[in-house]
Amino acid sequence: MKNFFSSLKAKITGPGYEEMDSGEPEYVELDHDNTESKTKVVVRPFQLDDFEDIKPILDSLREGYTIALVNIRPLKDRDLIELKRAINKLKKTTDAIEGEIAGFGEDYIIVTPAFATIHKTKQSNIMKE
Repeated sequence: MKNFFSSLKAKITGPGYEEMDSGEPEYVELDHDNTESKTKVVVRPFQLDDFEDIKPILDSLREGYTIALVNIRPLKDRDLIELKRAINKLKKTTDAIEGEIAGFGEDYIIVTPAFATIHKTKQSNIMKE
């Protein structure tokens, strides 16, 4: 009966430390090409001419590795109501990805994913989240 429990314990716990040390090191090969392209951050400029131009911005932000610099001047000059709609959509997506959004001058908005932070000063034109 004692042998039964000993063999059961050995099967459950696996080999002991002495049994695992066979003298040959074990290596795991990682494919570094795929991991490197996923972790690279892209600062990408966008231009809002129309409300429909927001879709590629949102798609890029959802991927998680894009910092979007959005020129809002064309839509601002043409239609303020559409601009407000677009900014609200950007804010909702930014909240969903736990990122940050801020005004950058009068004609630009910057949107970052969760891992990036926007330095905000009292003098800058900041969009409240």
